[in-house]
Amino acid sequence: MKNNALTGLYAITDNSLTPSSSLLLQVEQCLKGGVSVIQYRDKTNDQDKRRQQAQALRQLTRNHGALLIINDDVELCLWSGADGVHLGQEDTDIKQARERLGHKKIIGATCHGQLELAHLALDQGADYLAFGRFFPSSTKPDAPLADLSKLADFIMNSPIPSVAIGGITLNNAEPLLQAGFAMVAVVQDVFDRANITQHCQRYQALFAKTH
Repeated sequence: MKNNALTGLYAITDNSLTPSSSLLLQVEQCLKGGVSVIQYRDKTNDQDKRRQQAQALRQLTRNHGALLIINDDVELCLWSGADGVHLGQEDTDIKQARERLGHKKIIGATCHGQLELAHLALDQGADYLAFGRFFPSSTKPDAPLADLSKLADFIMNSPIPSVAIGGITLNNAEPLLQAGFAMVAVVQDVFDRANITQHCQRYQALFAKTH
């Protein structure tokens, strides 16, 4: 059931591109454009702000039938009633997160471009795998580059969905979807725009064309 919901455009918030003053408006515009998953990513230590925003995003995503994933904060996921967490390689261990969250919550795992990390995440019970970056990225410029040709066979045959991340735009996403990615994760190409809803709808048309 969880895996069936993990398809489509996956939008990630950003402290610079989605500041507190416009976060909810920008996310709502995404959701109106058909975004399937919102990841709330806020690396500040202001717990009150993060709780307030996560709670508001939980309501917004629920109203639009979308998933809310919390970046690297199992406790905030539980507190807000979010659908799950996304864990990087330096974050909470997947097994520990699963013990805390139970089996109904979604756990996503960063695998960069490494199949070894993907197999490990599978063994530990991840619900989806994130690969990338595939292109130059202004939000994560130092992230290692992933080689699609080395990952394509695994992605096409993986028992759980995969999401591509890193410098993805409407102009370069199609080969990733054709390679078998169930989702593409976007930050700048969605949130650094005046016409967020319309741009997300263009992604939806691309998904319809390739899936």
